[in-house]
Amino acid sequence: MSTDGEDLYPEEIEAAQTEAGLVKLFDDYWDEAVRLREKYKSQINILIGFECEWIRSSSCGLVETALNKHKFDFFMGSIHHVHSVPIDFDHELYWKARAISGGSDEALFEDFFDEQYDMLQALKPLIVGHFDLIRLKSDDPERSFTDMENVWRKINRNLEFIASYGGILELNSSSFRKGMSEPYPKVEICQVSLYSGRPPNRTS
Repeated sequence: MSTDGEDLYPEEIEAAQTEAGLVKLFDDYWDEAVRLREKYKSQINILIGFECEWIRSSSCGLVETALNKHKFDFFMGSIHHVHSVPIDFDHELYWKARAISGGSDEALFEDFFDEQYDMLQALKPLIVGHFDLIRLKSDDPERSFTDMENVWRKINRNLEFIASYGGILELNSSSFRKGMSEPYPKVEICQVSLYSGRPPNRTS
């Protein structure tokens, strides 16, 4: 989300959503989470966190603002955009991002993991969300990353950096609802993460 609302998703625009409205929704989420944590504190320890949206380098300031405004227990860093274009909303936007990268899925994958690396370096999120989301709208979502030398090198670079500061990967099953046979991240990525001693965190 940017200060002028240029990064609203098409569905948010259609719903006449505004940046101010999203900020209020975020604040309401915090207030309700705190209320529930207090109400059920004798029964369960509720951790309060949020997923940050990294779109460009200025996203860092927005995340820092959120962290300064409320006392969160953790946050999850994720990438849904490349070249500031959504890559998981529909094929048309994915193709737009791919064209900017040079026209191939492989080139877009490289750019995705480079932007992810920028996010990791800037924020060092405890949890890294849907690590390989970029494959969702690609021509072959089942394709092995190991077949793409430069892409695979960047994946390993990112995993090594996550391990270096103690981060973990979210294991997300939403890919199954979208027709894929493996979760985010793919097994081949999980195996590298496990080898580094940083097993993925299981979430649905």
